Amino acid sequence: MATIFSKIVNGEIPCHKVAENDEFFAFLDIRPLAEGHILVIPKEEIDYLFDIDDERLGRMMAFAKKIASAQKQAIPCNRIGVTVIGLEVPHAHIHLVPIQKESDMHFGKEKLEPTSEQLAEVATRICSKLSGI
Repeated sequence: MATIFSKIVNGEIPCHKVAENDEFFAFLDIRPLAEGHILVIPKEEIDYLFDIDDERLGRMMAFAKKIASAQKQAIPCNRIGVTVIGLEVPHAHIHLVPIQKESDMHFGKEKLEPTSEQLAEVATRICSKLSGI
C-alpha cells in the first residue's frame, strides 16, 4: 500500500511542491512548526532513512542543502533546523524547519494552520530562490 508521501509524489494528493528531481521530492508541511517547514523525501518508498544506500543518502542531503539555502533566503530565520523522526509516515523524510532558537524544533508544540493560499505564497517565495535543482 502506498504511503501518503507516495500519493503526493504521484499527484494523487495535492501539495505545495518546492522542488523535485529524478530521485527526490520536497514540499511544504501542511501543519508546520514554522513558516516554510519543508519535507524532503526520496521518491522511492523507503521506510527508514538509514536504509537508504550511502550514495543516494548523500545525494538526498545535497538536494536538501540546496532547498535549505533557498529557505534561508526566503524566510527570515537564524538557521534551517534539520531533523529526522520518521514515525508518522513509513516513508523516509527529512524536516527542514526555519528556526530562531532550538525550541522552535519541538514537535510537541502546537503546529501552525496556514491556509492553502498562505502555503502557496510561501512555496512561491522559496522557489524563487532555488537554482540548480
